[in-house]
Parts: sequence; C-alpha cells; structure tokens
Amino acid sequence: MSAAPKYQVVHDKILHRLHSGQYAIGMRLPTEGELSRAFEVSRVTVRKALEMLVRAGFLTSRQGSGYSVATLSPPASTCLVSFTDKVLFEGRVPGAQLLRIETPTQDLPAAVAAYFDEPLVLVERRRTVDGAPRMLTQTWIPQCLVPNISATHFPETGQNQSILRILRQAFELDWTSACETLDSLLATARVAEMLDVPRGTPILSQACTAFDTAGKPVFFDQVYRQGPISFDLAGPAPRQIA
Repeated sequence: MSAAPKYQVVHDKILHRLHSGQYAIGMRLPTEGELSRAFEVSRVTVRKALEMLVRAGFLTSRQGSGYSVATLSPPASTCLVSFTDKVLFEGRVPGAQLLRIETPTQDLPAAVAAYFDEPLVLVERRRTVDGAPRMLTQTWIPQCLVPNISATHFPETGQNQSILRILRQAFELDWTSACETLDSLLATARVAEMLDVPRGTPILSQACTAFDTAGKPVFFDQVYRQGPISFDLAGPAPRQIA
C-alpha cells in the first residue's frame, strides 16, 4: 500500500488542528513558510494542502493576507452554512441560550408532522449576536437518532454551539441535502418576547429539512429571525450564508 502524498498528509494535519480547536474561526493561519518548516515539507506542498482546504470551504485566501479560517462546517460537507461560524468570522460574538428540550415532543406543527412518523425531540434555542437576540430556533430530531440528549450537549458560547456540529459530532448524524422555505410573518407574542421586538413586528421565517443519502429526513429546523438573509449564488446551487 503506497503512502499518502505529502500534501495530503499536511492537509489532514491542518484539518485535525481545525477540528481540535487549535485554529479558531476568523484566525489567520501561520504563513506558508512557517507551516513548511513545522511540517518539514516544501512551501509548494503546503500551498497545495491549503488550497484543498480553501476549495472545501474551511479556509479563505486573500493575497497579501494569507489564509484564514472561514468555518468548521463548510457547505461542501453539510449543504448548510453555520450561523455560528459566519458571526465569528465577522469578528462578532454569537450566543445560544437553550430554552427547552422536549423528549418526546407532543405538539407538532403540520409542516414537521408531514416529514416524520416517529417520536421526535424538540430543541429550542435563542441565538444572539453581541448579546442582542437575533433568532429563535426550533429543531425537531427523531428521538432514536439523539439518545440521551441533554443540556450538556448545547454550549451557550464558543464555536461549538453550532447545531450542525452538535448533531454531527455528538450524535454522528449525517445529511447530504436540504430543502429550505422562506416566508415573512408577523411576530406572535412569544416570538416577539424571545426576539425583543413588539408583537406584530414583520420577521422572517425559515424552515429547513435535512435529508440523508437515502432521502430520509434527519432533522427539521424552524427559525424566526430579525434582519435580512443573503445567499451565495456561486457554484452549482445557491447556499444561505446569513
């Protein structure tokens, strides 16, 4: 069995550093020269490894500024973009207040019940940016996929508050596609309270269903949010980026 190419070895080592938290989102990586000395390979080898991570979505590259960490959950691997990562990359502070976990939940919206015919767990959180409420999120997941789910799985600060990473890392959930529906509505009394806006304020509603390779739904995410949503229209399919 032949050994892996040197650039692949470097790629894997840098990726491990990303996942282990050695390089935080928004952080600039060491220079090509520094990495080449650390890994005892040429700068050409390091550059090839870094460009692989850029293409995968983990890093961004800007001439004269080097490479920076863009996300730990790139669209190439999740088909969705992490709110946590985007806020961190902008130099702001995301937060996630856990409001409740219902296991199993009884009161299912029709949109959720249309996808699942099994007991579900509901995770409800309030997401903040620099301490200000920005989103109310409700995530329904089949109970069999998240055994022993508890508050300990949901940090309120740091880069591991991303629901995408929690579901993948803590419960090994996998999904390869997603369907999103956007709508506008007037904030109900409870949503208005969670977002700290007057009741009846126009807000955005975003519903997302993630599917595995067999087309089976893995989770349903309902988001009520303030502010606009932007999309990256480059590549084969548009991806939400905010």
